Amino acid sequence: MQKVQAYINKNKQRFLDELIEILKIPSISADPDYKDDVFKTADYTAEKLKAAGAENVEICQTAGYPIVYGDKLIDPALPTVLVYGHYDVQPPDPLELWTTGPFEPVIKPTKVHPDGAIFARGSADDKGQFYMHVKAFEAMIAEDALPCNVKFMIEGEEEVGSDNLGVFCQANKEKLACDMVMISDTSIIANDCPSISVGLRGLSYLEVEVTGPNRDLHSGVYGGAVANPINILCKMIASMHDENNHITIPEFYDDVAEVTKAERKAMNEAPFDIHAYKDDLDIFQVRGEKGYTTLERTSIRPTLDVNGIWGGYIGEGAKTVLPSKAFAKISMRLVPNQSSDKITEIFTKHFKKIAPKSVKVQVRPHHGGEPAVTPTDTVEYKAAAKAMKTTFGKEPIPQRGGGSIPIVALFEEVLGVKSVLMGFGLDSDGLHSPNEHYGLFNYYKGIETIPYFFQYYAEMKQ
Repeated sequence: MQKVQAYINKNKQRFLDELIEILKIPSISADPDYKDDVFKTADYTAEKLKAAGAENVEICQTAGYPIVYGDKLIDPALPTVLVYGHYDVQPPDPLELWTTGPFEPVIKPTKVHPDGAIFARGSADDKGQFYMHVKAFEAMIAEDALPCNVKFMIEGEEEVGSDNLGVFCQANKEKLACDMVMISDTSIIANDCPSISVGLRGLSYLEVEVTGPNRDLHSGVYGGAVANPINILCKMIASMHDENNHITIPEFYDDVAEVTKAERKAMNEAPFDIHAYKDDLDIFQVRGEKGYTTLERTSIRPTLDVNGIWGGYIGEGAKTVLPSKAFAKISMRLVPNQSSDKITEIFTKHFKKIAPKSVKVQVRPHHGGEPAVTPTDTVEYKAAAKAMKTTFGKEPIPQRGGGSIPIVALFEEVLGVKSVLMGFGLDSDGLHSPNEHYGLFNYYKGIETIPYFFQYYAEMKQ
């Protein structure tokens, strides 16, 4: 392992330069205008996998964007790790809030990352994190220190729901057969407090449309006599939370798995500074479901949030219009036992029921995924925990996260294996926000830690 770490130290600058190159490509899967760039990123990923020493590298076409596959199978008697990641990124909007271009990577220090962080869309989510695995793999291959079989599956549709991943997995069960899945698309508590994600929330994501009159109207001539879709949509959305921030949709909480008092107590013993949390977000007060702490609200409780809302005139100056239509994008984060299909169905039923007769409504589901909880008593988790303890000098804390990675449940259902969520980002890295960044400490720490995971996993599986 000393040779592997020496190789990593020797090649740090090149590893960073290569990451910067992939960050320059605007692989925005949600926007068709960037289709060529998404394919270009797949090509770059495949090229770097080959250069790192992977075999059988191929760009697998799907009905959407391709999946990059590669492997190194050294002995069928040894365990096999499937490394999953995604090369697509979120749209960078609003562009005016970026201090530098979202696809013009810049390294600069921050309060949290005094040694520097890479500012670019996708730096933490997930290009920086999946690329750690490519470079760690390269180091192990270069020093003839790979202790088990490895397969890579890097997709280009995670940010739009991974619609074609399930089809690909079903059709390629033998190709993807493995003993576990390794995913680095999550965070740690702090750079001096490592953690491993052991739970993820599910997701129901949809768009609603409210239509009033058949055209935009003069708000003076018609205002007060005709329903304004924006006013009504706002009232409908507001009605879906009560004064305790409890979601009012009937049956919404029916299947929510209740967490024991002991589990809640342990969860709240994790390091968390509420004052630093508020300072980082520049807010005076936190807000959420009554009876739960901030750590609980963002992990073990379901939510309903408006991600975008629009309608009418939003250009410069004034235009006194009564709009014909209003729209909103809404996401609901789900917890164990909740079904994304069921939640989408009851939301749709409720939304249509509360609409007044003065408007017409439509609900269009986009994508969803199921919640997942991973055990901490498995060989896979123990190997990840030991690897992190080796490089951080501290035992990592198991932590349930608030985000959604729907493929975790998919892998368990289709491939019959558990996943380990060993991420190295921070919640403050601006994922999905302007000025996303990824600390150099975190990038290098991931590359340093991953080979130890492979070593300990292979030893524990013997």
